[in-house]
Amino acid sequence: MAEEAKAKGNAAFSSGDFSAAIRHFSDAIALAPTNHVLYSNRSAANASLQRYSEALADAKKTIELKPDWSKGYSRLGAAYQGLGQLDDAVSAYKQGLEIDPNNQALKSGLADAQAAASRAPPPPMGSSPFVDTFQGPEMWTKLTADPTTRAYLQQPDFLKMMQDIQRNPNNLNIYLKDPRVMQALGVLLNVKLRTPPEGAEFPESSSPERKRPAESDPVKEPEPEPEPMEINEEEKEAKERKAKAQQEKEAGNAAYKQKDFETAIQHYTKAIELDDEDISFITNRAAVYLEMGQYEECIKDCDKAVERGRELRSDFKMIARALTRKGTALVKMAKCSKDYDSAIETFQKALTEHRNPDTLKKLNEAEKAKKDLEQQEHFDPKLADEEREKGNEFFKQQKYPEAVKHYTESLRRNPRDPRTYSNRAACYTKLGALPEGLKDAEKCIELDPTFSKGYTRKGAVQFFMKEYDKALETYQGGLKHDPSNQELLDGVRRCIEQINKASRGDISPEELKERQAKAMQDPEIQNILSDPVMRQVLIDFQENPKAAQEHTKNPQVMSKIQKLVTAGIVQLR
Repeated sequence: MAEEAKAKGNAAFSSGDFSAAIRHFSDAIALAPTNHVLYSNRSAANASLQRYSEALADAKKTIELKPDWSKGYSRLGAAYQGLGQLDDAVSAYKQGLEIDPNNQALKSGLADAQAAASRAPPPPMGSSPFVDTFQGPEMWTKLTADPTTRAYLQQPDFLKMMQDIQRNPNNLNIYLKDPRVMQALGVLLNVKLRTPPEGAEFPESSSPERKRPAESDPVKEPEPEPEPMEINEEEKEAKERKAKAQQEKEAGNAAYKQKDFETAIQHYTKAIELDDEDISFITNRAAVYLEMGQYEECIKDCDKAVERGRELRSDFKMIARALTRKGTALVKMAKCSKDYDSAIETFQKALTEHRNPDTLKKLNEAEKAKKDLEQQEHFDPKLADEEREKGNEFFKQQKYPEAVKHYTESLRRNPRDPRTYSNRAACYTKLGALPEGLKDAEKCIELDPTFSKGYTRKGAVQFFMKEYDKALETYQGGLKHDPSNQELLDGVRRCIEQINKASRGDISPEELKERQAKAMQDPEIQNILSDPVMRQVLIDFQENPKAAQEHTKNPQVMSKIQKLVTAGIVQLR
């Protein structure tokens, strides 16, 4: 029975019906609660619907049941990345690679997470468009004044959520699926947001427990100051050696600045002999060897610094510095793409010790250099066409994983062919790997903006992701280049049908909650709702029909209103 439910879940996932896939996988889990594959599959389905919190819970359960299964860590990394917890995502992918070092999905996920972390570091508190909405006592005054939210304030879990959001407005996205939070946001913005109909279940309130006042700590008697210890001859000698070592280091630094590398090495070597408990002497000598082009000697010193640093439990930053220096030397020695592997691995180890922007930059440069060299080494348009044709045959046989493999090889041979990206995007869509499919479709359009297939692929992915307004824009963009393309015209029709359903309110409460939660994570929707002008427009639509009539003449305003309607945030009657 569990296998039958699992098969139904897989079929629903492949067809893009992720909600149905989740139901079937849940049924299978009820019958076989120790089957780690079922939790993994449900995690993937939740992630496809951008339900990253649920995806994270399932990924953790997968690892709990099967800690030596690398795919569980891939699911964990994807969920963390979806939640914006990029450091945790990097850590998860690296844990998976320790189990399966050659796993391409983990390698790709790690690269994406690291790239995302370098492009967009976590925003500081207050960067949310709604930051002003939740600041100060005015928030509690508004919530108390509204009869609906006043009742919510008697519920401890709601109170805790609002306090958490006030501390960090960026946490708003975590709680958006709770209709009470949506209701509160509408009250604070002075905008009537759509919420599920009455009768929806809410957690019951319970009286908060009264805590006893903390007992005061007993007053401690002042401790007598320790008497100064006498320093024996051995300790005195050690102290003198350390002082001399520091003098040698400073002399080495001065020689290094003067480009007198041989003298610098002599001083650093003397410092190492005097004091072997300071690895900075070793890393400094490694830096000199690096400047001199003696990369093998540099690497030996870096390895020695790491080994000795771990013995001494030195500062992580010092160990990271040694690893970064070693990675730089390995890059200098690289002659082919494969030579970059050890350098990339070394930079990654350095980042696990200490996340330094300079190291991250070196890692990105090494990965780019490796990729560029690989393309040069593998570039062969003829072989690329052969691999693409093999992929087409597997696609016709509905063997999508095999087709992806050949399309990927084709792109290694010729990364400038938009047809191959289009074909692989179609495979990813069939497999339910929508983010990958979207990425390929966008690359296809980038390479050839007039290629209609790129727009149909991208529009299909966005439609499956229920981003109907974005899908409509994509299909319309394709029609500018190919006005009579039937696939594009059909796509426009399907999108308009879904948008009209939202406008009429002809969607279930569950789908409404899902759309709203997803929309509120969209920066464009956040900016619209936080715009004072648009907030006044929404109030006019509710209270001032004459002013609303004037607003309808403004195409920019109506475009934003339509986005809110499509997202399920407001409804036009």
